[in-house]
Amino acid sequence: MRTLRPQLASLLLLGMALAQRQVAVQEGPLYRTEGSHVTLWCKVSGYQGPAEQNFQWSIYLPSAPEREVQIVSTVDPSFPYAIYTQRVRSRGIYVERVQGDAVLLHITELQDRDAGEYECHTPNTDERYFGSYSAKMNLVVIPDSLRVTAVPQTLNKVEHDSLELKCEVSKSTAQHSHVSIAWYRQRGSEVPVEIISLSRDFVLRAGNAYAQRQATGDVRLDKVGETTSKLTIYNLHPSDQGEFYCEAAEWIQDPDKSWYAMTRKRSQGAIVNVQATDKEFSVRLETEKRTYIVGEPVEFRCILEAQNVPDRYFSISWAFNSSLIASLGPNAVPVLNNEFAQREALGQLKVAKESDNVFVLKIYRLRLEDSGKYNCRVTEREKTVMGDFIDKESKRPKNIPITVLPLKAGFAVTAISRTPGVTYNESFDLQCIIKPHYPSWVPVSVTWRFQPAGSTEFHDLVTFTRDGGVQWGDRYAGFRTRTAIEKAESSNNVRLSISRASDTEAGKYQCVAELWRKNYNSSWTRLADRTSNLLEIRVLRPVTKLQVSKSKRSITLVENRPIPLNCSVKSQTSPDSHFAVLWYVHKPSDADGKLILKTTHSSAFEYGTYAEEEGLRGRLQFERSASGGLFSLTVQRAEVRDSGSYYCHVEEWLLSPNHAWYKLAEEVSGRTEVTVKQPDNRLQVNQTHKNITVLENQWVTLECLVSSRTSPASQLSVEWYVWRPGHPEKEAVARLSRQSTLRYGDLAALGDLRNRLHLESPSPGLYLLSIQNATVRDSGAYDCRVEEWLLDPSDRWYKRAEDLSGLITLTVKQPDPTLQVDTATANLTVQEKESFPLDCSILSRSSPESHFAVTWYNLRAKESGGRVEEDEEEEEEREAVLSVGPDAVFSPEAGRWEGRLRFQRLSAVLFRLTVLQAGGADTGNYSCRVEEWLADPNGVWYRLAEEESGTVAVHVQDAGSTLQSVICSNDALFYFVFFYPFPIFGILIITILLVRFKSRNSSKNSEGKNGVPLLWIKEPHLNYSPTCLEPPVLSIHPGTID
Repeated sequence: MRTLRPQLASLLLLGMALAQRQVAVQEGPLYRTEGSHVTLWCKVSGYQGPAEQNFQWSIYLPSAPEREVQIVSTVDPSFPYAIYTQRVRSRGIYVERVQGDAVLLHITELQDRDAGEYECHTPNTDERYFGSYSAKMNLVVIPDSLRVTAVPQTLNKVEHDSLELKCEVSKSTAQHSHVSIAWYRQRGSEVPVEIISLSRDFVLRAGNAYAQRQATGDVRLDKVGETTSKLTIYNLHPSDQGEFYCEAAEWIQDPDKSWYAMTRKRSQGAIVNVQATDKEFSVRLETEKRTYIVGEPVEFRCILEAQNVPDRYFSISWAFNSSLIASLGPNAVPVLNNEFAQREALGQLKVAKESDNVFVLKIYRLRLEDSGKYNCRVTEREKTVMGDFIDKESKRPKNIPITVLPLKAGFAVTAISRTPGVTYNESFDLQCIIKPHYPSWVPVSVTWRFQPAGSTEFHDLVTFTRDGGVQWGDRYAGFRTRTAIEKAESSNNVRLSISRASDTEAGKYQCVAELWRKNYNSSWTRLADRTSNLLEIRVLRPVTKLQVSKSKRSITLVENRPIPLNCSVKSQTSPDSHFAVLWYVHKPSDADGKLILKTTHSSAFEYGTYAEEEGLRGRLQFERSASGGLFSLTVQRAEVRDSGSYYCHVEEWLLSPNHAWYKLAEEVSGRTEVTVKQPDNRLQVNQTHKNITVLENQWVTLECLVSSRTSPASQLSVEWYVWRPGHPEKEAVARLSRQSTLRYGDLAALGDLRNRLHLESPSPGLYLLSIQNATVRDSGAYDCRVEEWLLDPSDRWYKRAEDLSGLITLTVKQPDPTLQVDTATANLTVQEKESFPLDCSILSRSSPESHFAVTWYNLRAKESGGRVEEDEEEEEEREAVLSVGPDAVFSPEAGRWEGRLRFQRLSAVLFRLTVLQAGGADTGNYSCRVEEWLADPNGVWYRLAEEESGTVAVHVQDAGSTLQSVICSNDALFYFVFFYPFPIFGILIITILLVRFKSRNSSKNSEGKNGVPLLWIKEPHLNYSPTCLEPPVLSIHPGTID
C-alpha cells in the first residue's frame, strides 16, 4: 500500500494533462502467493462528468479466456457473479476508493482460482465516447513455499553471558525472488524490538536499541548454512531478557521495478532470562551554570547509575532549600506541592522522567526568589508479593546553589547597512543592534519599519515578537517572499535580509526594540522601548547594455519567394533579458513606418494594422534562435506590393524581483531595403515563317511552338488568327484558354470551319491546329498569340507576357487538271438502217474521284438552197446529239434522234453512244466534249477542266426500196401487219368466254406501255430478223450506266 500511493499520485497528475478518457491499471503480470493479501490499483483520467467515477472489476479465467466473470462494482451490488458473491459480501474482496478517480481492489486471502486476466472498467460519464474505458492486467497465483523454523526453547542466562540462536529459512519458488531475515525481542504485550536484520539486498542493519552494540561487535548475524542463519549476542544485559524469534519475508520484483513482499512469516520463539549480577546504584545532579538572570530558564538533571534499571523500582524527590518541590514514584507520575503545582499548571515548571535513569526538573522563567540550593533524592523500592512497595536504600548528591540576578532596563538600538545603494535583483542586509546583549530568553521584540520612497508615512514591515515568533505587516505582503529575518542566539542583533531588490524596496528603514517582562499572571509589561536611526536604501535599475545591429542591406527577389528579415541583438544587459520585437515597414508614400507584427517579451503575437490591411497574417513566420539574440521574420510568398524598407524595434525587458516585467531599454535596427519584382519575361514563341501548300480536301496541321517560358508553373493560353486574302484585318480562328477551354472565333463559329478544326497539345509548349478537309477559302496567313499567366502570392492569376509566332502562309489549291481525251480522227461508213458507235475515250484524269459530263456533237454541212458555190468554203453547223451530266442526268433527245440513241459506259473512262437506224441525214462529223468535275470539301461540285475529242467522219450509204424495207421502215405499217391482229383475236376469245360462262366480268383491257426511253435500254433493245419478215420481239427492262 505504501509503495502504491505515490504511484497513484503521479498517475493522478499525469491524468490531468490527457484530453481523452484513459483507464490505467497496475502493470502486470504480478506474481502473488496463495493465501496472501493482494491489492490492484486502477485509475481513470481525461474524463468528463462527476469527480467521483465508478469502477467495475472482472476476470477472464485461463480456462475460458474469452468469458468475462464479474467480481465487484462500486455502483452495482448485484454486479458479482455467484462464485464471488459470498466473498464480496464478507469483505474477502472489496474496493477501496483512494480518490474520486482511483481505487484499490483488495483480495484479502488469495486463492489459486483467482489467477487470470483482470479488467478494470469505468462506466461512461462523458458526453460522447472518446478514449479507452477499460484496461487489463494479469495476476499469477503461485504456491506459498516460504518456511521459517527455529527451535522453541527457554534459556536462563547470567549478565555478561553470550547467546546463540539459529533460524532456518527456505523457499522453492520457481520465479526469481529474494529473502529478508530479521530477529526480534518481545516482552509480553510490548512492541517487538528489532535486534538485527539482513535485507533482501543483503544489507545488514541493527535496530536502534542494538546499533551501538552491533558496532562494537556484541551483536552478530551470520549465515552458517545454505538456509540457516545464526544470531549471536555477547555480553548480555539484563535488558536483553524476553522472547526471541526470527521473521522472514519473500520478495519479488514487479514489472514497475518495485519490490513486493509476497509472504512474511515468523518462527517459534525462544524465551531468554538474564539475571543481573549487581544491585548497587549511585546518583549525581547536574545543571548548566550557577548564575542566571530573571526570566531565564534552568534545568536540573538527576542521573541514576545502576545495573538493570528497567527491572528495578526507584522513586525520585526534588527539594529546594530543603523544602520538597515534587516527587515521582515507580509509576513516574509527578506529585508537586501547592506553590510549585501552580507554576507547573501555568507551564513555568516541569518535573518528568526522561528515561529509565534520568529525571528532570525544569523552571522555564526564573524569579529572583528562585535563588537557592536544589537537590534530588533517589530511593530504591522493592515490590512485595502483595504488590506493595518497600523503601530500601536511599541516596542523594550534593546540593547545587544558583543565583538569580535582576534584568537591567537601559539599552540602545542602532540600525546599520553595508549596502545603502543596490541594483535590481541584488540583495542587501539591515541589522538592528541592541546593546547591551540580552540573553535569548530575555523577552525582547524588534520591529522593522519601512517608509517607501516618495511617501511620508512609516508602516510596520515585520516584527520579531517577544516569544520568538515572526509577525508580518499587512501592507507589504510582497516582502514576505523575498525577506528573511533572524536573531542571533549569542546577541540581540536582528538581521533583515532582502533578496532580489526592486524599486518597491527603495526607501527608509528603522527598527524599534521593546523590552518586556512576563508577570506571574501571564500578563506582559513593557519595560522600555528604543527607536533606531533612519537607513535610506536606494534601488537602481541596471545599466542597459542593449545593442541592436545597425547594418543596412538590400534584397531584390522575385515574387512568390520568401522575404528573410533578421533582427540581431549584439549585446544584452542580462542573460535573463527578454525582448519584445516590433517589425515595421516604411514605404515612400508613407510618412512613418507601419507596424507589421509585434512579439511581446512573453512571446505573445500581436498583428499590426499593416498586416491586417494587406492580408499578411497568413504569410508571416516568426522565429527566434536558440541563443535568443537573433530574431527572424519571414514574409512568405512575396508580392510586388511588399516592396519597402523594413526594420525592427527591440525592447529589452527584465523581470523585477516582484515578478513583474519592466522595460529597461529600446533600440531600432538598421533598415533592409526590399524590392519584389515580377519574374523576368522568358516567354518565347517560335518566329520561323513557313509556307504550306496543300491540295483541297487534304488535312493540314499548323504548329505553334513555345520554346521557353517564364516559369514551369505558369499557364498558357493560345489564340490562332488568320489574314485571308481580301480581308483587311486578321480574324480569330480559335482560342485555347489557360484552363484548357476551347472557344471558337467568329470565323470558325459562323462557317463550317468549326467542324473541321482540331486543336491539341501533344507535349508541353507545343500546340497544333489541324484543319480537316481544307478548302480554298482556308487559304491565308496564320499565326498564334501565346499569353503566359502566373499565379501571384494571393492566388490570383495575372498575365505576365505574350508573344506572337511567325506567320504560316497556307495555300489551299485545287488539283492541277490533267484531263486528256483521245483526239484521234476516224472515218466510218455504214449502210442505211444500220447502227454505228461513237466512242469517247478519256486517256487521263485529274483525280480518281472525278466525275465526267459527256456531250456528243454532230457537225454537218449547212444547207444553202441545194447548191454550194465551189469557191465558197462549206459552212458546218454543230448539233448536240446527247448530253450526260456529271450526275448521270441525260439531256432530252433531239427530234430526229429520238428513240435511236443508246448510251453505254464501258468503263470509268470509256463512254459509247450508239446511233441506231442510221439514215442519210446522219452523215457527218461526230465528236465528244468531256468536262471533268470534282467535289470540294463542302460537297459542292465544280468543273475542273474540259477537253474535246477528235472527230469521227460517218458516211451513211443509201440502199434500194423493197416491200420488206417499206414495211420495216414504216413503224405504223409494221405494227399494223405484225401486232394488231393479235389483240383483235384476243378480244374475240375473251368475248366468247364471257358469254359462255356468264359468271365472269369482262376483264380490263390493258395495254402495255413502252415508256422507257431508248437511252435506258440495255442492248439488245430490239431483236429482229435482218430480213424484217418476222415481227420483232420487244425486250423492255431498266438500263444502267456503269
